[in-house]
Amino acid sequence: MRTMKILLGVQGTGNGHISRSRELIKNLLEHAEIDVLLSGCHHEVDLGFDIKYRCDGLGFMFGKKGGIDYRRSIRNCSPYRLFSDIRALPVENDDLVLTDFEPITAWAARMKNVPSLAISHQASFLSPKIPRPENTNSFQEFILKWYAPGTSAIGLHFEEYDDYIHKPIIRREIKHTTIRNNGHYTVYLPSYDEKFLTRLLKGLDVKWDIFSKHHKSEPYTEDNVTVNPIDNERFVKSFSTCEGILCNAGFETPSEAIYMGKKMLVVPMKRQYEQQCNAEALKRLGVRVEYEIGEDFAGVLGEWIESSFVYEADYGLSMPGIVERILEYNS
Repeated sequence: MRTMKILLGVQGTGNGHISRSRELIKNLLEHAEIDVLLSGCHHEVDLGFDIKYRCDGLGFMFGKKGGIDYRRSIRNCSPYRLFSDIRALPVENDDLVLTDFEPITAWAARMKNVPSLAISHQASFLSPKIPRPENTNSFQEFILKWYAPGTSAIGLHFEEYDDYIHKPIIRREIKHTTIRNNGHYTVYLPSYDEKFLTRLLKGLDVKWDIFSKHHKSEPYTEDNVTVNPIDNERFVKSFSTCEGILCNAGFETPSEAIYMGKKMLVVPMKRQYEQQCNAEALKRLGVRVEYEIGEDFAGVLGEWIESSFVYEADYGLSMPGIVERILEYNS
């Protein structure tokens, strides 16, 4: 019997897509031959597998004031190169294309009529049942639907809001780490400058571990605040032993915090609709959400430090059902 050939497209903006795809590859390799396309380069986590295709793709750059740096993002985008990569990608040689919010593989499969599955958190936005803020954004909804479309979808979210939506995929490093509470707080706010965060946190009498996309040199400590570059091993160690995490309203980090039973305060990125929706979902689960870091934020942090609420859920069993759905789709 011929081994199934799968092309997996991985979005390289941020670390979450790569961490999730790494787990997916490990679980699919015993069933199929996997080739990988990685587009975008604004990440620090290694996929851990050979990458057959590397493309610039279509992603965004993190700013330092709580949002996306749109000027740099537009400057780094080449529509001509994107369309050329889509046309040139030989997806007709594959049995199935999987895309984790990666547009080149998704649109190449669509143009050449190759079966494709969109498997991502963003795919859950195809459902009207997922939590959204009161004021929805029609343009952003359109982008989430058509940025990397598949002929079918597997969505990932904090809860199984619809029949095609699964709970999060938790990476192996988190599953196998020793979880405890050493009393410090971990900070992962990639759209904020670490110097700004340090000034804010030094006035609070707890230890803070900041992990910054903007700091590229050795870790350093000022008073009760340590600033680290993004380093996967160091981050997992800090995260798994913290009392709580201060983070954006992305998907992977809050999912891992829920899995480990960590206290959480989330600050969604400005003008980032997906994170606004995630914040609404987390708020409904009881998680503390703040929409900006203003003059009274130190008081907000003080209240949060004194609080004890933790939302916990069993996220350890998602992968077998996801792999089964992928294999069934191709049969």
